Amino acid sequence: MRRLLKRIGFLFKFHKSFPFFIDFFRSAQLEGTTKFVYVLLIIGYIVFPFDIIPDFLYVFGIVDDITVAAFLLQRMVKVAPESLKEKHHLK
Repeated sequence: MRRLLKRIGFLFKFHKSFPFFIDFFRSAQLEGTTKFVYVLLIIGYIVFPFDIIPDFLYVFGIVDDITVAAFLLQRMVKVAPESLKEKHHLK
């Protein structure tokens, strides 16, 4: 339950993640395949018409989308170089 609340709180801070996204994909310290995998995951989730929980179940469908977005961001932070984590205060 605590993890779910952290991920919902992430929604209110999501706009602060855009500089990290830009630096993540511009970073020369990351392999091109790593960047490509994350681009595919992000685009695939946006384009794929089916969710784990359908969006017509309003609250649950949105929580599902938030959870996936938070999970992808957490994975990106985990593989990011230390210099990038320090720059964006993600340690």
